[in-house]
Amino acid sequence: MSKSSNKNWRDELHEIIYEADTPAGKLFDIILLIAILASIALVMLESIKSFDEKYHDFLNISEWVITILFTVEYIARIVTVKKPIKYITSFYGVIDLLSTLPKYLSLIFAGTHALVALRALRLLRVFRVLKLARYLGASNHLASAIKASRAKISVFLFAVLIAATIFGTIMYLVEGEEHGFENIPKSIYWCIVTLTTVGFGDIAPVTPLGQFIASVIMILGYGIIAVPTGIVSAEYTKQTGQAKTPLTNQPHRNIHLNSQSCANCLANDHKDNAEYCHKCGHNLHIN
Repeated sequence: MSKSSNKNWRDELHEIIYEADTPAGKLFDIILLIAILASIALVMLESIKSFDEKYHDFLNISEWVITILFTVEYIARIVTVKKPIKYITSFYGVIDLLSTLPKYLSLIFAGTHALVALRALRLLRVFRVLKLARYLGASNHLASAIKASRAKISVFLFAVLIAATIFGTIMYLVEGEEHGFENIPKSIYWCIVTLTTVGFGDIAPVTPLGQFIASVIMILGYGIIAVPTGIVSAEYTKQTGQAKTPLTNQPHRNIHLNSQSCANCLANDHKDNAEYCHKCGHNLHIN
C-alpha cells in the first residue's frame, strides 16, 4: 500500500502544521510568522496612547482576528497529534497556549492583553522554517564549552565580587557620604557599575584620590571583560577539536536533517528519507 493511500485529513494537516519541507508546510509557517509579527506590532502600537485613541477599534478588531486564528491553529495542533497531552505540555505547546490566552483574559482582567507580546517566543519556529537546525552543531559546542568553563568562571566571578567589595569599601572611606557614597553597599554598587564599564554616572568621585582609584577600576574593567572570553574560547577550541575524527583529523560530515515531526512523540530532526521516528520508532507517514 502506498504512503499516500494511508493518509487521511489528519495526516495531511499534521504535515502542513508540523513540517516545513513541503510547499504547503512552508507557506503555513511563513503566514504564521507574519501573523505573530503583526500581532506584536499591534500591541506596540496600542501602547502609544495617541495612536490608540485614533485607531483603537481597528487595533482591537485586528488583534481579535489574529487571536482567533491562533486559537484555531492551537486546536488543530492538538487534533493532529496522537498524544495531545504530549504537545500541550511541551515547550511550544505551553508557549502557544500562553500567547493565545491573554486576549481572552483581557475580557475579565484589564491590561492583560499586553501579554500577547509572549508571541515573540513563537518566532523560535523560524529555525524549523529556514532549516537552521543543521547549524546548531556550533551552538552545541559553545554550550559545552560554557558548561566546561563554569568552575573557572565561578572562581573568576567570586574574585571580581571580592575586588568590588574591597574597592567599594575604600571608596566609601575616601569619598564619604557628602559625595554620594552614602554607605558601603551603595559604594559596592558604584564599583560594580564602573568595573563592568557600564558607567551610569549617578555617583562620581570628587576627590583626587577617589578619581585615581576610579581610573584604576576602569582600566581593570577592560581586563575583566577579556578573562571569561579567553576561558570560554579555550574550552570551545578544545570542544571543536574533540569533534574531529581521530584518524583523519577532519570534522564529521553534516547529516542532512529535515523538519519532519513525529505524530506520536513530536520528535524532530529526522534524517532525510527516514521512514520511522528515531526516538519512538513510530511510522512517520502514518498517524
